[in-house]
Amino acid sequence: MDQSQEQAGLGPRRLAWLAVTETMKRRVPLDDVLDELSPKENLSPRDEALARAIAIVTFRRLGTLGRALNERLNREPKDERLLHLLATGAAQILFLDVPDHAAVDSSVRLAQEDAKLHHAGGFINAVLRRVARERDMILSQQEPWLDTPTWLEERWVAQYGEELAAKIAEAHRSMASVDVSVKDDASSWAERLNGVLLPTGSIRLVERTAIRELPGFEEGAWWVQDAAAALPARLLRAKAGERIADLCAAPGGKTAQLAAAGANVLAVDRSAKRLKRLEENLARLRLEAETRAIDAEKLDEVPFDAILLDAPCSATGTIRRHPDVAWTKSEEDIRKLSGLQMRLLDKAASLLKPGGRLVYCTCSLEAEEGERQAAGFLARHPDFARQPVTAEEIGGLSECLTPEGDVRTLPCHLVSPGQERSGLDGFFIARFVKTS
Repeated sequence: MDQSQEQAGLGPRRLAWLAVTETMKRRVPLDDVLDELSPKENLSPRDEALARAIAIVTFRRLGTLGRALNERLNREPKDERLLHLLATGAAQILFLDVPDHAAVDSSVRLAQEDAKLHHAGGFINAVLRRVARERDMILSQQEPWLDTPTWLEERWVAQYGEELAAKIAEAHRSMASVDVSVKDDASSWAERLNGVLLPTGSIRLVERTAIRELPGFEEGAWWVQDAAAALPARLLRAKAGERIADLCAAPGGKTAQLAAAGANVLAVDRSAKRLKRLEENLARLRLEAETRAIDAEKLDEVPFDAILLDAPCSATGTIRRHPDVAWTKSEEDIRKLSGLQMRLLDKAASLLKPGGRLVYCTCSLEAEEGERQAAGFLARHPDFARQPVTAEEIGGLSECLTPEGDVRTLPCHLVSPGQERSGLDGFFIARFVKTS
């Protein structure tokens, strides 16, 4: 890439446009696409961060962007790549702190350098300039469900009711919080990190800053982990010397919690690449765990004292953090994954000692991956009983408990008014004990 292109800021905007296009085309996670495409662009860390910000806000506000563009187009372009270029340009104008002229000019330049879109420069210029002129009118039209696909709206209204479901949809329009888990002395680290100690025991960072530059990172005193994601390992109540399996363990936050408690942990994940990242995280944290790259369904071991199963799921509870999930997943994905979750639960049951504990969790808002899985497991396994969670175990957040004693966190829980980053990831957590 030549110097003039770099000065024009085309690199990060090209990466954002390509990432949005590839994510929608292939229906794969945006993070994976960015990891794949970023090395080819050879951008600075700052420009990579800009590209990521553009792509994320494009998915977060895709409904708003789609309507704003459709109302300002005489006809919808047939080329999806052109629509995605318009969307990333409009996202910068409406939702990011970049000059309007930079967003418009760079979008036009990207089209001009593309063999199939070079003729569309004038069209893009006209549409995006109109978006900039009519910004206030566009942002004043904010129905609660505008940025949620219809299939998810219907599911959440059926499961949670209209009022609560609308709060979930609204929470998804905000950036996710950045929370950290610490090995010990959380109150002291909250002060050193200028964070807030949450009732659940996690620390919430309140300022935007480079994670690696914070005190305690290099010496491995803490790791980034959403406050809801930190609950399953805490609820397992690991004891020093216990042999515990963490199934589907990568990227390793829960493994770190169990190892920090003194347990002898076997971290299992089918992806050797993801397991490598887990091992790197543990090395920084100066924690130890045995790792094994294997499909958890094929694990053959002597019984464990406890098992943590964070099962693969649709991840609809992480839409604040990964807004592409809303637009790349489908009900068919939920159906397939619920079958996998059932098999993994049955496998975990076979690997537990009598009296052993099993915590099952998913970062999903869907009942098929949560409440119904728990009920089905107990029906299939009369030798297991639910061990209800108490409000005291989760920092007094009684609104996060189901009538059965399971945990159901929502993006609209633990929201701090006026704070840019708050809320929780959506998680379901159930705890069982093997009674015979």
